[in-house]
Amino acid sequence: MSYLGDFLFAPERVRSPVKSLSGGEHNRLLLARLFARPVNVLVLDEPINDLDIPTLELLEELLTEYDGTVLLVSHDSAFLDNVATSVIASEGGGKWREYVGGFTDWQIQRERSEQIAAQQAQKELAKEAPKEANAARNAQRPAKLSFKEQRELDALPEKIAALEAEQKTIGAQLEDGSIFAKDAQEGTRLTERYAAIDEELMVALECWDELENRRK
Repeated sequence: MSYLGDFLFAPERVRSPVKSLSGGEHNRLLLARLFARPVNVLVLDEPINDLDIPTLELLEELLTEYDGTVLLVSHDSAFLDNVATSVIASEGGGKWREYVGGFTDWQIQRERSEQIAAQQAQKELAKEAPKEANAARNAQRPAKLSFKEQRELDALPEKIAALEAEQKTIGAQLEDGSIFAKDAQEGTRLTERYAAIDEELMVALECWDELENRRK
Protein backbone atom coordinates (compact mmCIF):
# COMPACT_ATOMS: atom_id res chain seq x y z
CA MET A 1 0.00 0.00 0.00
CA SER A 2 2.80 2.39 0.93
CA TYR A 3 4.82 1.57 -2.20
CA LEU A 4 1.86 2.16 -4.51
CA GLY A 5 1.15 5.38 -2.64
CA ASP A 6 4.59 6.58 -3.79
CA PHE A 7 3.25 6.15 -7.33
CA LEU A 8 0.29 8.43 -6.67
CA PHE A 9 -2.29 5.69 -6.03
CA ALA A 10 -4.92 6.64 -3.49
CA PRO A 11 -5.69 3.87 -0.92
CA GLU A 12 -9.15 3.27 -2.37
CA ARG A 13 -7.65 2.57 -5.81
CA VAL A 14 -5.02 0.06 -4.68
CA ARG A 15 -7.44 -2.89 -4.64
CA SER A 16 -9.12 -1.96 -7.94
CA PRO A 17 -8.83 -4.38 -10.90
CA VAL A 18 -6.18 -3.35 -13.40
CA LYS A 19 -8.78 -3.23 -16.17
CA SER A 20 -10.60 -0.45 -14.32
CA LEU A 21 -7.54 1.84 -14.19
CA SER A 22 -7.32 4.98 -16.33
CA GLY A 23 -4.55 5.42 -18.89
CA GLY A 24 -2.44 7.52 -16.51
CA GLU A 25 -2.96 5.05 -13.66
CA HIS A 26 -2.00 2.17 -15.94
CA ASN A 27 1.26 3.93 -16.84
CA ARG A 28 2.02 4.55 -13.16
CA LEU A 29 1.39 0.88 -12.42
CA LEU A 30 3.85 -0.12 -15.16
CA LEU A 31 6.47 2.21 -13.63
CA ALA A 32 5.82 0.73 -10.17
CA ARG A 33 6.37 -2.78 -11.51
CA LEU A 34 9.49 -1.70 -13.41
CA PHE A 35 11.21 -0.06 -10.43
CA ALA A 36 10.29 -2.96 -8.12
CA ARG A 37 12.55 -5.30 -10.11
CA PRO A 38 16.11 -5.89 -8.76
CA VAL A 39 18.02 -4.69 -11.84
CA ASN A 40 20.92 -2.29 -12.29
CA VAL A 41 20.31 -1.36 -15.94
CA LEU A 42 17.16 0.13 -17.48
CA VAL A 43 16.57 0.70 -21.21
CA LEU A 44 13.72 3.15 -21.84
CA ASP A 45 12.45 4.08 -25.32
CA GLU A 46 10.37 7.29 -25.24
CA PRO A 47 9.26 6.64 -21.63
CA ILE A 48 7.33 9.91 -21.27
CA ASN A 49 4.83 9.27 -24.07
CA ASP A 50 1.23 9.63 -22.82
CA LEU A 51 2.33 10.57 -19.29
CA ASP A 52 0.48 13.30 -17.41
CA ILE A 53 2.47 16.00 -15.59
CA PRO A 54 2.40 14.37 -12.10
CA THR A 55 3.55 11.03 -13.55
CA LEU A 56 6.28 12.73 -15.60
CA GLU A 57 7.57 14.49 -12.48
CA LEU A 58 7.45 11.17 -10.62
CA LEU A 59 9.45 9.45 -13.38
CA GLU A 60 12.08 12.20 -13.33
CA GLU A 61 12.42 11.81 -9.56
CA LEU A 62 12.71 8.01 -9.81
CA LEU A 63 15.37 8.19 -12.52
CA THR A 64 17.36 10.81 -10.61
CA GLU A 65 17.42 8.62 -7.51
CA TYR A 66 18.03 5.35 -9.41
CA ASP A 67 21.41 3.79 -8.49
CA GLY A 68 21.91 1.84 -11.73
CA THR A 69 22.53 2.81 -15.34
CA VAL A 70 19.70 4.14 -17.50
CA LEU A 71 19.85 4.16 -21.31
CA LEU A 72 16.97 6.21 -22.65
CA VAL A 73 15.75 7.66 -25.92
CA SER A 74 13.52 10.74 -25.80
CA HIS A 75 12.37 13.58 -28.05
CA ASP A 76 11.87 15.86 -25.02
CA SER A 77 14.98 18.02 -24.50
CA ALA A 78 13.75 19.33 -21.11
CA PHE A 79 13.31 15.77 -19.84
CA LEU A 80 16.85 14.90 -20.96
CA ASP A 81 18.23 18.01 -19.25
CA ASN A 82 16.51 16.98 -16.02
CA VAL A 83 17.65 13.34 -15.86
CA ALA A 84 20.60 12.69 -18.22
CA THR A 85 24.22 12.89 -17.10
CA SER A 86 25.61 12.25 -20.60
CA VAL A 87 24.36 12.26 -24.19
CA ILE A 88 25.43 9.78 -26.86
CA ALA A 89 24.97 11.59 -30.18
CA SER A 90 25.37 10.53 -33.79
CA GLU A 91 28.16 12.53 -35.45
CA GLY A 92 27.40 11.23 -38.95
CA GLY A 93 29.39 8.76 -41.00
CA GLY A 94 28.64 5.98 -38.54
CA LYS A 95 30.38 7.81 -35.67
CA TRP A 96 28.82 8.14 -32.20
CA ARG A 97 30.25 10.28 -29.42
CA GLU A 98 29.48 10.76 -25.74
CA TYR A 99 29.06 14.25 -24.29
CA VAL A 100 28.92 15.14 -20.58
CA GLY A 101 25.62 16.61 -19.38
CA GLY A 102 22.11 16.83 -20.77
CA PHE A 103 20.68 17.96 -24.10
CA THR A 104 21.54 21.64 -23.65
CA ASP A 105 25.11 20.77 -22.59
CA TRP A 106 25.45 18.65 -25.73
CA GLN A 107 24.33 21.57 -27.92
CA ILE A 108 26.88 23.92 -26.31
CA GLN A 109 29.74 21.42 -26.63
CA ARG A 110 28.80 20.56 -30.24
CA GLU A 111 28.78 24.25 -31.24
CA ARG A 112 32.13 24.77 -29.49
CA SER A 113 33.64 21.79 -31.36
CA GLU A 114 32.38 23.17 -34.68
CA GLN A 115 33.88 26.58 -33.87
CA ILE A 116 37.23 25.02 -33.00
CA ALA A 117 37.23 23.03 -36.26
CA ALA A 118 36.37 26.16 -38.26
CA GLN A 119 39.13 28.17 -36.57
CA GLN A 120 41.62 25.39 -37.28
CA ALA A 121 40.63 25.37 -40.95
CA GLN A 122 41.01 29.15 -41.16
CA LYS A 123 44.44 28.93 -39.57
CA GLU A 124 45.56 26.34 -42.13
CA LEU A 125 44.32 28.53 -44.97
CA ALA A 126 46.12 31.53 -43.51
CA LYS A 127 49.37 29.57 -43.45
CA GLU A 128 49.16 28.39 -47.07
CA ALA A 129 47.33 31.00 -49.12
CA PRO A 130 49.20 34.32 -49.32
CA LYS A 131 52.82 33.19 -49.55
CA GLU A 132 53.18 33.45 -53.33
CA ALA A 133 51.46 36.85 -53.45
CA ASN A 134 53.73 38.22 -50.73
CA ALA A 135 56.81 36.89 -52.48
CA ALA A 136 55.86 38.62 -55.74
CA ARG A 137 55.06 41.86 -53.92
CA ASN A 138 58.39 41.95 -52.11
CA ALA A 139 60.55 40.77 -55.02
CA GLN A 140 61.04 44.30 -56.30
CA ARG A 141 62.40 45.65 -53.05
CA PRO A 142 64.83 43.15 -51.51
CA ALA A 143 66.44 44.23 -48.25
CA LYS A 144 69.09 42.53 -46.21
CA LEU A 145 67.97 41.45 -42.76
CA SER A 146 69.57 42.99 -39.72
CA PHE A 147 71.23 40.76 -37.14
CA LYS A 148 68.23 41.19 -34.82
CA GLU A 149 65.77 40.36 -37.61
CA GLN A 150 67.75 37.26 -38.58
CA ARG A 151 67.68 36.02 -34.99
CA GLU A 152 63.93 36.66 -34.86
CA LEU A 153 63.45 34.73 -38.10
CA ASP A 154 65.52 31.80 -36.80
CA ALA A 155 63.41 31.63 -33.62
CA LEU A 156 60.01 31.86 -35.31
CA PRO A 157 59.65 28.20 -36.47
CA GLU A 158 60.17 26.95 -32.91
CA LYS A 159 57.77 29.59 -31.53
CA ILE A 160 55.09 28.69 -34.11
CA ALA A 161 55.48 24.96 -33.42
CA ALA A 162 55.13 25.56 -29.66
CA LEU A 163 51.98 27.65 -30.15
CA GLU A 164 50.45 25.04 -32.45
CA ALA A 165 51.25 22.24 -29.97
CA GLU A 166 49.70 24.23 -27.10
CA GLN A 167 46.60 24.99 -29.17
CA LYS A 168 46.26 21.35 -30.20
CA THR A 169 46.40 20.25 -26.55
CA ILE A 170 43.81 22.86 -25.50
CA GLY A 171 41.61 21.97 -28.48
CA ALA A 172 41.56 18.32 -27.45
CA GLN A 173 40.52 19.28 -23.89
CA LEU A 174 37.76 21.59 -25.13
CA GLU A 175 36.50 19.10 -27.71
CA ASP A 176 36.28 16.39 -25.06
CA GLY A 177 33.97 18.66 -23.08
CA SER A 178 34.54 17.07 -19.66
CA ILE A 179 36.64 20.04 -18.51
CA PHE A 180 33.46 22.17 -18.31
CA ALA A 181 31.80 19.64 -16.03
CA LYS A 182 34.88 19.37 -13.78
CA ASP A 183 35.91 23.04 -13.67
CA ALA A 184 33.81 25.55 -15.62
CA GLN A 185 36.22 28.40 -14.80
CA GLU A 186 39.17 26.46 -16.21
CA GLY A 187 37.11 25.62 -19.30
CA THR A 188 36.46 29.34 -19.87
CA ARG A 189 40.15 30.14 -19.39
CA LEU A 190 41.18 27.50 -21.92
CA THR A 191 38.63 28.79 -24.44
CA GLU A 192 40.03 32.32 -24.12
CA ARG A 193 43.61 31.03 -24.38
CA TYR A 194 42.71 29.06 -27.53
CA ALA A 195 41.43 32.26 -29.18
CA ALA A 196 44.51 34.22 -28.02
CA ILE A 197 46.81 31.61 -29.57
CA ASP A 198 44.99 32.11 -32.87
CA GLU A 199 45.94 35.78 -32.83
CA GLU A 200 49.54 35.05 -31.78
CA LEU A 201 49.88 32.50 -34.57
CA MET A 202 48.57 34.94 -37.17
CA VAL A 203 51.08 37.59 -36.06
CA ALA A 204 53.96 35.08 -35.98
CA LEU A 205 53.10 33.63 -39.40
CA GLU A 206 52.83 37.08 -40.99
CA CYS A 207 56.15 38.10 -39.44
CA TRP A 208 57.82 34.88 -40.58
CA ASP A 209 56.44 35.32 -44.10
CA GLU A 210 57.66 38.92 -44.35
CA LEU A 211 61.14 38.21 -42.98
CA GLU A 212 61.57 35.09 -45.09
CA ASN A 213 60.63 36.92 -48.29
CA ARG A 214 62.99 39.79 -47.46
CA ARG A 215 65.80 37.35 -46.79
CA LYS A 216 65.30 35.76 -50.21
